Amino acid sequence: METIVAIKTRRSIRKFKDREVSIELIKELLDAAMMAPSAGNQQPWHFIILQDREKLNTIATEHPYAKMLPETPVAIVVCGDPDLDSYNGSWPIDCSAATQNILLAAHDYGLGAVWIGVYPNKDRINLIRRVCNIPDKIFPLAVIAIGWPAEKRSTFSRFKIERVHFDNWDTVSG
Repeated sequence: METIVAIKTRRSIRKFKDREVSIELIKELLDAAMMAPSAGNQQPWHFIILQDREKLNTIATEHPYAKMLPETPVAIVVCGDPDLDSYNGSWPIDCSAATQNILLAAHDYGLGAVWIGVYPNKDRINLIRRVCNIPDKIFPLAVIAIGWPAEKRSTFSRFKIERVHFDNWDTVSG
């Protein structure tokens, strides 16, 4: 798939088929994640592959936007490690880039995926830390539900020229 096509056709998928996603495919997604840019190439990320049904169900029960997890075959928790970040707190940006790479790679492989936000909400951070036994010094940024899509979502342009400014804030093109 061409990059621009992937960007313009990727949609959040919340319904999944009852079909396994191979560990080889998950490793490909993680390889794509680790190709993301990061400040000073510090790569301040860690990833947890979640397949345990009880853990997925617990997160779905306690996280208000994770209701799709009981039917997803796998999820990836993207975590930031401030100790690997020597650029004054850039780990959330770096881990967001890795998350976007996972979403795009999943789409390219024909998988569906959705970004479930965790950071900076303290309750959600504590939930994911507790369920996944994450140390206090590590911050879960997102949970990504991944599976074979059981829904097709239409695409549309989100381009808004009124949000584009030239040289100054008050210069907008029409």
